[in-house]
Amino acid sequence: MIIPTFNEAGNVEELLTRLAAGLPAHLECEALFVDDSTDDTPAAIERAALTCPFPVNVIHREVPTGGLSGAVVEGMKAAASEWIVVMDADLQHPPSLMPELVETGRRAGADLVVASRYAGGGSHAGLSGRYRVAVSRTSTLATKALFRSALRGISDPMSGFFAIRRSTVHAHSDILKPLGYKILLELAIRCRPRVVAEVPFSFQERFAGESKSTVREGLRFLAHLVSLRTATPVARMVVFGLIGLTGFLPNLCGLAALTAMGLHYLPAEVVANQFGVLWNFLLIDLLLFRDRRGHRHWADRLGRFALLANADLVLRIPLIALLVDGVGMSVLPATALALLTTFVIRFIATELLVYLPRRGQAKDAAAPPARAEAEGREKEGTP
Repeated sequence: MIIPTFNEAGNVEELLTRLAAGLPAHLECEALFVDDSTDDTPAAIERAALTCPFPVNVIHREVPTGGLSGAVVEGMKAAASEWIVVMDADLQHPPSLMPELVETGRRAGADLVVASRYAGGGSHAGLSGRYRVAVSRTSTLATKALFRSALRGISDPMSGFFAIRRSTVHAHSDILKPLGYKILLELAIRCRPRVVAEVPFSFQERFAGESKSTVREGLRFLAHLVSLRTATPVARMVVFGLIGLTGFLPNLCGLAALTAMGLHYLPAEVVANQFGVLWNFLLIDLLLFRDRRGHRHWADRLGRFALLANADLVLRIPLIALLVDGVGMSVLPATALALLTTFVIRFIATELLVYLPRRGQAKDAAAPPARAEAEGREKEGTP
């Protein structure tokens, strides 16, 4: 059982008590808490583990990379059992259901079993207030619309309570990019389990502490959706183009403001174009290439992006002239073809020149497992 925790000291003892009470004698298990807490949650886990009938271990992370999803993935990498069950520590996921998730998976030959609030007999009664219910419903509908194929058979892709075969995770562990708190979405889309089953459950009231659902987590969720939806080059190109279209608004607003101040329209066009470039860079950097921002300093990325965006203008005019005067095309088709050509070139150049890691970084990125293993051995004092 992988249980991510962030300041859940008041829930740990009750959680382990309920897990022990609902555990069948034939089902061997281990609880692994992956903890990002700033309170005494690790100490509370250690105290509760003393009287627990099954092994309890803790991985405490000083740097909570990837948020809750990152914690779950780190726990999965340490797991050795056939089945991995993921659940929250706040008791909104009923611990007594854990054995049924595993047994359902075994009977159905499933790779993934989801505890669903929206399957027949399930309930989201534990969600506090109409706002959270509305957010949950809207997020679920939007996610299923975006990923119809990958989420077929999953009525509750926002669930944080599920069982998955370790082999399904480990076969795709190199492509997992966890972010935020919706780890099931990440696993379902990137790992593509062949057989999915569901078990209905009633979402409970939080036992102790406060909800970790914040506006910031909501924004991370949106960023995660964009990252998943743009995993292929074609999808990235489409979103790149859509973001580029939104850049016309700051461009035109800047042009109107500058000309109203008395600036000649030609230099105003050049300056206003930079407003659109900056707007496009911020959205592309935040949404489209979020996972590659660490390859270069932000100023380096912005400078390269701006250079490419302005070079687009310089390249487009001679290309239009060549198509009109050299090939004999009319102005409008020539302009459309030039726009399309320079757009594709700019997208490819942005990927290669702005967000592709440097050579040294690429080699480093290919070697982390061996390095991490060596560092772990060094810390443990083993050869």
